[in-house]
Amino acid sequence: MRSFVALSLAMASAAAAQRTLTVYNACPLTIWPALFTSSGGRPSQPTGWSAASFTAVTFSVPSDWDGRVWGRRNCDFTTNPGPNSCLDGGCNGGLLCDVNTGTGVPPATLAEFNFNGGGTDFYDVSLVDGYNLPMRVDNNVGCGIPSCPVDLGPNCPTAQKGPFDSTGFPVGCKSACTVDALAGNTANSPNCCTGIYGTQATCPASGVTNYHYFKDNCPNAYAYAYDEPSGTALWTCATSKNAAYTITFCP
Repeated sequence: MRSFVALSLAMASAAAAQRTLTVYNACPLTIWPALFTSSGGRPSQPTGWSAASFTAVTFSVPSDWDGRVWGRRNCDFTTNPGPNSCLDGGCNGGLLCDVNTGTGVPPATLAEFNFNGGGTDFYDVSLVDGYNLPMRVDNNVGCGIPSCPVDLGPNCPTAQKGPFDSTGFPVGCKSACTVDALAGNTANSPNCCTGIYGTQATCPASGVTNYHYFKDNCPNAYAYAYDEPSGTALWTCATSKNAAYTITFCP
């Protein structure tokens, strides 16, 4: 009898430890959401899937999950599946992103979560890897709502605009760091906050190329690596609230 009770309590505890994420595609086009686990337990949800317009997927993640969710555009996984299978956001592995290296190719708008913060959920919408889809992260307990609801592609600064679809429409806006990386200039980059610029004190927003294009259009998102002083980059919610989060593409 006591073994049965102990098993029941363990099962109830495990169930309570799960957190809920919903990924909703409000875009007028098919996208291919993806997720990556940086640390903690891995969700049972596949690491990549196809999402038709106005469809949603709800799944559980472990209470210690630290990871990200993003969307991929203009994908074809029929030949040579891998990071180049999509115009942006593609990952090692093709449709199913590799669990160890499938973090997504910039530019990609990211929803980031850390549920192992000692009593605090940390979450954000990040443009640190650039932009490829509008995004918002809602919750059911009244905590803050990070977002980037604007299409940053069409008016993106010329050097950062793209990639482009077959009609010439920009389906992304690269971060200044990505531009530096493509040029091989990341050893000491104020755009990437690397090398001599590797601290918050030595990497102010004022030194990041076109910081204000991202921050002014999406004030409630991370615009670069050390954007916390803006007060609207990193969001928190008490773990005790057991929030369920909804990630909406094209809100």
